[in-house]
Amino acid sequence: MVTIIDHQAPTGLLSAAGELKMPFSNVVKYSILAISIILLLLALGILAWQIFRCFTQTHNTFSHQDTVNSDLLYSDEKPSTAGNYSAPPSTKVEDVSTEAQRLSRCLTQASFPSSESILSDGDIREQETIKKVEGSLRFSVYYDHLQSRLVVTVLQAEGLSVQSQTTSLQPFVKILLMWAGSEAEELEYSKEEEGEVTPSALWTVLQEWRTRIVKGSCNPLFGDQFSCILQEDKDELRHISLRMEVRDFDKYSRHTVLGEVRIPLGQLNISYPLELQEDLQIPQKNLVGEVLLSLRFLPTSQRIEVGLLKVRTALTEMCPDTALYARISVQCNRSKRRYQKTSAVASSPVTVFNEVLMFSLPDLTLEQCKISVAVYETCTTKKSNKRVIGQLNVGKEKSSEDEHWTLMVRSVRQPVAKWHGLLI
Repeated sequence: MVTIIDHQAPTGLLSAAGELKMPFSNVVKYSILAISIILLLLALGILAWQIFRCFTQTHNTFSHQDTVNSDLLYSDEKPSTAGNYSAPPSTKVEDVSTEAQRLSRCLTQASFPSSESILSDGDIREQETIKKVEGSLRFSVYYDHLQSRLVVTVLQAEGLSVQSQTTSLQPFVKILLMWAGSEAEELEYSKEEEGEVTPSALWTVLQEWRTRIVKGSCNPLFGDQFSCILQEDKDELRHISLRMEVRDFDKYSRHTVLGEVRIPLGQLNISYPLELQEDLQIPQKNLVGEVLLSLRFLPTSQRIEVGLLKVRTALTEMCPDTALYARISVQCNRSKRRYQKTSAVASSPVTVFNEVLMFSLPDLTLEQCKISVAVYETCTTKKSNKRVIGQLNVGKEKSSEDEHWTLMVRSVRQPVAKWHGLLI
């Protein structure tokens, strides 16, 4: 038998439980409830707006979807020389068109502002150089047939124009002794741009000299003499040209070219010292090699892959143990990314690199992009002995867009290889 005994609760606990109440008034409670309802409605409105935008963009994309031309997905005159990227891309047209349309909005030429203030410093200096080619250069040339020795003496530059009103002129002369290869030698690439002529031969820099710097003078006196012995297979003066550039010195190695003088030695009688004075002309470039470059753009990660596959140059005999390496930099929206270097490879008529470098691009709309490749020659037996063989630029400028850049945009996430001329 179970006995139930009731115990009376203490009166103190009952009074304390009766006094437990919410510390907020009714006004505060209703205010919290109203704020919660407003936040809920705001979240629902944002969700509905995002769903509406998603359906609208999808509809516009498919309504304006066009077929991408398949012959623009890959371009290379020599597919067998493209290294690891010789196979054509297998990207489907349906997958490419959406990305190509999005990239075209970011990379189209119409996205450039109309102002000319976004020109790079190199373009501005080049335009100023073309407009202000003034002055002349006096020099002498002599060739000793008995010793096969060529002697070049830089005497004086006259009538040079000052490029900046804030800084004084610091001129010097850079001399390039260049030898032209066989005219029947065919090149792997061709320039299709209007006004450009396809070169028929590669030039080789036999010697490179530089005079002393004369500070603060528009009529500097140099008097520097240089000489070299020409090789037996290059002693035909009709293949040799003398190129002298008058430059304004810059401590950051961004020397401004004030003008140049080109002298084909085969057209002169230099069996005795011949003194000449020539007017400065607009600087021109010489083709010294070719570079097989591969580009691939990754829009999701905002990166670009630059692959240096092959470099074709004419061999020089300045140093028997020569090696080549390249320095690649990317500049977008006037913001220069950190440059990268490839490994040094022993030089040969066709030097194979097969290296891929990765560059991160800014997240903003790409208005200007330029990929600069500079190929250097170094001697493995000597330290700190390097010289620039040539340079090339690929990308999108204010007034033009490179064909290789266009092909890269069209073939999304697929590497595109193309030959480019190496100029100096």
